[in-house]
Amino acid sequence: MAYVITDSCVACGTCIDECPAGAISEGDIYSIDPDVCVDCGTCADVCPSGAIIPGE
Repeated sequence: MAYVITDSCVACGTCIDECPAGAISEGDIYSIDPDVCVDCGTCADVCPSGAIIPGE
């Protein structure tokens, strides 16, 4: 299951460069494309605000 970015996102950009699949898009709150996400969790590991969680 793909990871998701919650409303706690502060759009700091830390996760974008860490995503090996390029699944994260910029915005006021970033988003993860579930069709591209490889469920590795790297983004969640580097998120300073804890805004990235496993999807359901």
